[in-house]
Amino acid sequence: MDVLEKLTILADAAKYDAACTSSGARRGSRKGWIGNTSSSLAGCCHTFSADGRCVTLLKVLMTNACVYDCKYCVNRCSNDTRRAAFTPEELAELTIQFYRRNYIEGLFLSSGVLKSPDYTTERMIRCLRLLRERHRFNGYIHAKAIPGTSPELVEQLGLLADRLSVNIELPSEQGLKTLAPSKTKADILRPMGQIRARCLENREELVKYRHAPRFAPAGQSTQLIVGATADTDRHILRLTQGLYDRYGLKRVFYSAYVPVVENSLLPAPDTKPPLLREHRLYQADWLLRFYGFRAEELLSDESPNFDPRLDPKCCWALQHPELFPVEVNRADYETLLRVPGIGVKSARRILVARRAGSIRHEDLKKLGVVMKRAQYFLTCRGKMAEGLRFSPANVQQYLIAAEGAAAGETGEQLSLFA
Repeated sequence: MDVLEKLTILADAAKYDAACTSSGARRGSRKGWIGNTSSSLAGCCHTFSADGRCVTLLKVLMTNACVYDCKYCVNRCSNDTRRAAFTPEELAELTIQFYRRNYIEGLFLSSGVLKSPDYTTERMIRCLRLLRERHRFNGYIHAKAIPGTSPELVEQLGLLADRLSVNIELPSEQGLKTLAPSKTKADILRPMGQIRARCLENREELVKYRHAPRFAPAGQSTQLIVGATADTDRHILRLTQGLYDRYGLKRVFYSAYVPVVENSLLPAPDTKPPLLREHRLYQADWLLRFYGFRAEELLSDESPNFDPRLDPKCCWALQHPELFPVEVNRADYETLLRVPGIGVKSARRILVARRAGSIRHEDLKKLGVVMKRAQYFLTCRGKMAEGLRFSPANVQQYLIAAEGAAAGETGEQLSLFA
C-alpha cells in the first residue's frame, strides 16, 4: 500500500473527531526553522486560530487498526474495514511536503490503539520528533494523548505538541462500561490531570527560565459524543463544567453521533445525527466560558434538556422574568452579558458609550447588539422599544418564530458530511 492509499484511508477514519483546533499557541518564526503557529486535498481540514483566521491542518490518524472494540467506533477491532498504518517516517515526510506546498499550516494527529497505548504513543512521538528535530518544523501540532498511556510518554508528547487532548467520548461511566468496556474513567482522567499539573508547573518554570522547554503551550481539550447514549444535556453540561473547573481545559468539543455501525445498544443506522442538539450544547458551552453562567443555572432536574427551538440564553432569560427588562444605561457588565442579543464585545462597547451620554434604542445596533432578540429584554431611558412590552409567553412565541425563519423550514442544521 503506497502513502497516498494510506492517506485516503486514515484521513477518512479521522473525520469523526471534532476536537480539531489551532487556537492558543503563539510561536513566531525562528531562524533555521520552517513555519510558525501564527500564520480540497484528502486529510486537509479547516479550523480557526485565536485571532479568527481560518487555517488548514492535516487531520489524520497514525493508524486505524485498534485493539479496542468500542461499539460506537468505526475503527473498532471487530469492524470489517480496510486497515492502514503510517510509519513515523512516512507521516513526518508527508506533513513537511504538504507544508512546503502550502497545503497546510499544521498537523492534527490522532490514532487507533495499535498493540497498546504505549506502543502507539511511542510511534506518534517518533513522528513528532522527526518533524521538530530533523525537519525543524516550527508549525502547530495537536496530538491525542491515548488513555492508558504511561506518564513518561505523555510528558514527551506534551514537549513536542502545542496542544494535547484526551477524548472522553462518552459522558457517563455507565456508557463507558456498556459501549467501551476496554476503557475506564480512571484511565481517561489520569492523563488529563497530569497534563493540567504539568502545564501549571511549566508556567512557573518559564517565569524563572525563559528558555525552559514548553509543555503543551496551547493547553488541552476533549470531545464528548452526543446521542450515542441516553445522557441528558444537563448531565453533559455538568460534566463540561467540572472539566473546566478541575482540569482547566481550553475547549470541550461536542460531536453529534453519526450511526456508522449497527448495534442494538446504539441508535439505528437510519437515525439522523442530533446536529441541532449539538449546536445548543455549543451555545451553552459558550455561556459557561465567556458569560459567567454555571451549568446548574441553565438546566434543572425538571428540565434536563435544552429546548431545540430556542438558544440557551433566551431560554434562561424567559425562565427568570423577574430580572427583565434590563436598563441599558445603568446595568453593570455582568448583567448586560445575561441579556439575549448582547455579547462580550457589545457589552463592553455599551459601557464605553455610556460615558459620553445616555444610550438610545437606535444606538444599540451600531454597538453590535442583536436587536431581534435583545429588544424584548431591555429598556433605554426607562422605556422599551415602541410597541413592545415584556411578556415571557409572547416573547417566547416571537423568538421561536424568528429562530425558525432563520433556520429555514426544517429548523435543522446541515449535516457535516452531507
